[in-house]
Amino acid sequence: MIREHFEFRQTITTILADDPAHIAAAKAGMLSGRADLESYLRTDPFFGTSYSPVPAEPDAPLIVHRMADAAEEACVGPMAAVAAAIAWAGVESMVASGASFGLIDNGGDIVFVAADRSVRVGLYAGAAPVSGKYAFVLPPAPDIRSVCTSSATVGPSVSFGVADAVVVFSHNPAKADAWATGLCNALRPTDEGIVLPKKAAIDGVYAVIGEWTAAWGTVPEIVPAAVRYDMITKGE
Repeated sequence: MIREHFEFRQTITTILADDPAHIAAAKAGMLSGRADLESYLRTDPFFGTSYSPVPAEPDAPLIVHRMADAAEEACVGPMAAVAAAIAWAGVESMVASGASFGLIDNGGDIVFVAADRSVRVGLYAGAAPVSGKYAFVLPPAPDIRSVCTSSATVGPSVSFGVADAVVVFSHNPAKADAWATGLCNALRPTDEGIVLPKKAAIDGVYAVIGEWTAAWGTVPEIVPAAVRYDMITKGE
């Protein structure tokens, strides 16, 4: 398996693939998605700065519509979905180039296809006791899936919450990313449960706040693991 670090402006990723051609396809897909988004932001800069949902123009690029739809559902700004939306464009490009396996980790928001193998995603939650000790096991499947994480204590992203990690699983990467942000903003360790709208396009949620953990919906199997900090995607 090939593992390659790739950065372009604010996009800081790790790409996994079996074929160098699929690595190239991932980069091309992400750059194309970024270019479409950047072009749109020049006509509507508010789309890139709002902390509340902003509708997309009818003729907006696909990546913009995906971000706008995700923001509307999770009640956050469109840029809350940008990392996974860009990674999604990259994985779609990998699939179009013939990949049955391909993964892009865009700063903790992971989008992948894994038709022929299971994928383990480590749980990193800063100083929380469970951090670095467990991984989620996602079984083989032919469709594109995502594991997106938001944190108020780890990384540079803006958060209005207190969670060390909120991990969201979904077949819609943009919505996983947006919901991770929205739930991270809102969850507190006194919460005994969350009620998601029936239309919410997410499969499950796993949250960590200090010693408190909780799960809702369908969360993949969790197994003991030694999560290596040097394997986490960071800027170079």
